[in-house]
Amino acid sequence: MRARSSGSDSVGNLEDGQSLQPRPGAEIPAPTVRVARAGNPHGTTAMWIRDRLDGLLSDEDFTAWYPRDGRPGPPAQLATVCVLQYALNLSDRQTAEAVRCRIDLKYALGLELEDPGFHHSVLSDFRERLAEGDRADRLLGLALTRIRRAGLLKGRAARASRTIYINYEYKNAMFRA
Repeated sequence: MRARSSGSDSVGNLEDGQSLQPRPGAEIPAPTVRVARAGNPHGTTAMWIRDRLDGLLSDEDFTAWYPRDGRPGPPAQLATVCVLQYALNLSDRQTAEAVRCRIDLKYALGLELEDPGFHHSVLSDFRERLAEGDRADRLLGLALTRIRRAGLLKGRAARASRTIYINYEYKNAMFRA
């Protein structure tokens, strides 16, 4: 998630409060895989999330959220960071530090071992964008649809996810009314 310069598209770095450009490609760098697997042969929660949910969301799912001239990092990665943050019960600062320091999080995000991560304020900006309009609802619906298609929800779990989503939609509709 490091800031990249590409000629006239140079956008600075997060410490300056500016945007990052997306990291091309979704493959986990070989050194990151090697070190993460050596240190965690049975995997971790973060590695499990990457191995099973990689590709769940793409940057294209977020194009309407950001101006054409930049965004604070690849939004699909930021969505994954938010999932990891929730799963690991971390604050924004703890999450940013974990992305800088933990190899399993670098694995989960497909980052180089040397990647410096991001400034913690990027997460609150991403959540503010998520809270606008019905974005959270649409993103949850999209994620659940893709999870079902991938076969990760079957039987009772699939029915439960539909019930949770319907209840979520109902509660949100009541608050909007």
